[in-house]
Formats: sequence, C-alpha cells, structure tokens
Amino acid sequence: MLAPQGAGPNPAGNVPHPRTYVTDIARLTQLIEPEATALGFELVRVAFLPSEAGDGGMALQIMAEDPATGQLVIDQCAALSRRVSDVIDAAEEAGEELIEGAYHLEVSSPGIDRPLTRDKDFVNWVGHEVRIVMDKGFAGQRVNKGVLGGLEGDMVLVKEVKAGEVALPRDQIHSAKLVLTDALIAATRPLDTSGVDELIEDQDSSDTEEKADD
Repeated sequence: MLAPQGAGPNPAGNVPHPRTYVTDIARLTQLIEPEATALGFELVRVAFLPSEAGDGGMALQIMAEDPATGQLVIDQCAALSRRVSDVIDAAEEAGEELIEGAYHLEVSSPGIDRPLTRDKDFVNWVGHEVRIVMDKGFAGQRVNKGVLGGLEGDMVLVKEVKAGEVALPRDQIHSAKLVLTDALIAATRPLDTSGVDELIEDQDSSDTEEKADD
C-alpha cells in the first residue's frame, strides 16, 4: 500500500511519547465530506482517537458508507483514503495546521454495531438496541441502554432498560451506537468478505510541512 503523498512513516512498534495533539475536527470534516460525496459515499463520522493499529499512536478515523450497501469494501476505502490524503496535504501545504505530528489514517465502514451520528441514523434504526452516553454534566442518567424509539423534535427517544421511556437531548449526546444483537445482524445487509473493510496508512504532518518549505 502506497503512503499518501508527503507522508512520513510511523514505524511499527515505535510508540510515540505522550503529547498534546492539535486537531480541528470541524475543519477536517469540511474538507473530507466533499471527497466522500464525490465518490458517491456518505460520511458517517470523523474522529481523532487512539489508533487501531496497536502501536500506541493516534489516528484520524473516518467512517463512511455507500448508500447502496451500507458499507465500504476495500477498494472504496482505498479510493477515499487517497482523496483524503491529497486534500489534507494540499491544505497543510497552504499553511493550515490540521493535525500536529504523526498519525494513522484509518478509513472504514461503520460496521454492524455502527455509531449513530446523524439525525437519520436515529430514524433508520428504530426498534434496535442502542447504547447512548450523554455529555459530562448532563442532568440525568449518563449511560442509557435500551430500544431506540426514534426522534421527536430535538429529542432522541429510548425505552431504557432501567428508567423506561426517556427523551434525551440530541445536542447533549456524547456518543451513541447500536448494540450487536441477533436482530441487528438479521436486519443488516451481508458484509462483503472479499477483503478487509479498513485501510490504515501512516502520516506525519511535520514531513508535509518540511516538504512545503523546500
């Protein structure tokens, strides 16, 4: 797998020292979403989290789906990864500091137990079990598990296991995802097993900046 243009490797086993990473998720999303759309995909989530590569590093994690299948196969992940790499390189060469330091770029399908990030996710998966974590400081039960009831205005409805029917403010949800159940598996389109559905590449924005200075 070719590394993105201007990328520097983060050698396997080379665990970075703890550091504060500078990321602008809103700006990254603004750059990435048109690239996904151009390929006919829908962007599900952009996040900066510990890498799934297992080397102790950090990753820009991008989840997207093909509306026709609800997933991405390996070739689609690779195509989106190339476009994302190019657009991030171009922005950083123009002087933007989007991500400081070395990181992995991870592009994947949402998976069966997908995160719920868009209004339509809370509508499309009504009747399935969810786990919703509210923001710190939320005046109520922070972790809610139960059956998704959909959206009512700005509130997400859940038949919670302990509390019964609850309405959770959409703008105070920290994270939400489906719970893997037999019913969810039965309702989900079969995944393509021709190859892995995740692509991991290494990037180092400092290398990009050095090349831009040359």
